[in-house]
Amino acid sequence: MLGTLVALGEVAPLVGMGALALCLAAGFTLAWYWLAGVARLNAALRRAAEEQGPFSAPLPAPRLPAIGEIEEGLARLTRSLQTRAALVVQLRAADEAIVEALPDPLIVLAADRAPLRANRAARRLFGLAEGLVRGDLGALLRHPVMAAAMDRSLAENTPQAVELVLPGAVTRELSGQVLLMQPPLADGGCLVIMLTDRTAARAVERMRVDFVTNASHELRTPLASVMGFIETLRGPARDDPAAQERFLGIMAEQAERMRRLIDDLLGLSRVEVSEHQPPEGEAELLGLLRAEAAAMEPLYAARGIRLVLALPEGPLTASPADADQLGQVARNLLDNALRHAQAEVRLSAEAARLGTREGVAFSVRDDGPGIAKEHIPRLTERFYRVDKGRGRGAGNTGLGLAIVKHILTRHRGQLAIESELGGGSAFRVWVPAN
Repeated sequence: MLGTLVALGEVAPLVGMGALALCLAAGFTLAWYWLAGVARLNAALRRAAEEQGPFSAPLPAPRLPAIGEIEEGLARLTRSLQTRAALVVQLRAADEAIVEALPDPLIVLAADRAPLRANRAARRLFGLAEGLVRGDLGALLRHPVMAAAMDRSLAENTPQAVELVLPGAVTRELSGQVLLMQPPLADGGCLVIMLTDRTAARAVERMRVDFVTNASHELRTPLASVMGFIETLRGPARDDPAAQERFLGIMAEQAERMRRLIDDLLGLSRVEVSEHQPPEGEAELLGLLRAEAAAMEPLYAARGIRLVLALPEGPLTASPADADQLGQVARNLLDNALRHAQAEVRLSAEAARLGTREGVAFSVRDDGPGIAKEHIPRLTERFYRVDKGRGRGAGNTGLGLAIVKHILTRHRGQLAIESELGGGSAFRVWVPAN
C-alpha cells in the first residue's frame, strides 16, 4: 500500500506536466488556426480591395467554424460590392456615351478652369483633337462674357446664361449655360459649359433681311424700266411695230438682269448659311478647272476672247474641299475676267505653300483695263462695282466676288488680287491640300 502511494506520488507530477503540455499544444494549435485564418482573411480582403478578383481564401486550409463563417460572409459582401461596382462602371460608360452623342457642345472644367473633357460636338466646333490640352479652348474661356459667367456661377452657385460672339477665321455666335457641379464629378469636374451654335440661325436671319433689302434696292431700277415700257407699249407704241420690237428687246434684257440678280442672291445666301461648317471630301483641281473652262468656252468664243489654259500635268488635290463650291469660284472668276478682257484670259494652276501649310492654287489673269488700287480692298463687298454703269451693262450683279470670298472663308483659303490701271488684273485663289 505504501509502495503504491509512493508510485502515485511520483507519477502525479508527470501527469500534470503532460496535461500542461497538451494544453499548451492545443493553445498553440488554436492560435495557429486563428492566425492562419486572419492571414487568409487579410490577403483576400487586400485582393478584393485592389479589384484583383473575387473574394476567396488563398489556400484550402482547415478553418475554425467562426473563421469560416466570417470568410463566407465577407465573400458574399465582396461579391455584392463587385456587382455594384460593375453596375456603376456600366452606368458611367452609358453616361459618357450619352454626353458624347449630344448634338450640342458640352465642356467640363476643373476647379482651376482647366478643360478636362469635351464631347464630340464641342471638338468639332472648336477643331479639337481627342485629347484636350489647356490652350485648345483659350479663346472661349478667356472671353469676357464667359469669364464673368463662370465667376458668377462659382460665387452664387446658380446657372448662368451666356450669349457671345467668338471671333476667328469664321465668326461664331454662341449661346449656352454655365453650371456649377456640387459635389464635383468623379473626374474632378466642377464647371459644365453647355453651348448652342447659333451661327447658322443668325446667318439665316441676316440673309432674310439682306435679301429683302438688297433685292428691293437692286430690282427697283429694272422693274421700273419694265413697267415703263409696258405702259409705252399699251399707249403710244401700240401700233408701232419697230418701237415694239426695240422695247421688247430692252424688256428681255432687264428681265434677264433680274434673273441673274436673284440667282446670285440665292447663291450667296446658300454659301453664307454653310460658311461656318468646314467642307468634307476632296476636289481634284485640274479636272475641275478644265470642266469649268470647257463650259465657258462658248461664251468666250461669242465675244472673241481667247481662253488660254496653262495647267500642269498630274493631279492637284484640295482637301478638305467642296468640289461644287470650288467649281463655282472658278466659274465666277472666269465670268468676271470675260467681262473685262480685251483679247485674252489666262487660267493657270500649281501646288503652292502658304506659310507652313501645303496647298494648291489657281489664278485667272485678264488683259483688261485694270483696277485702281483704292478699289481693290472693296471688290469682294456685295454689290460693289468699280464702274457701276459699265458693270450693270456688262451683266455684273456685283455679287460674284462676294460669293468667292465666302466660299474661300469656308475652305480656310485666300483670295489675292493684283491689278494696275492699263495692265490687266489677276485673281489668285489658294486652298489647303491637307
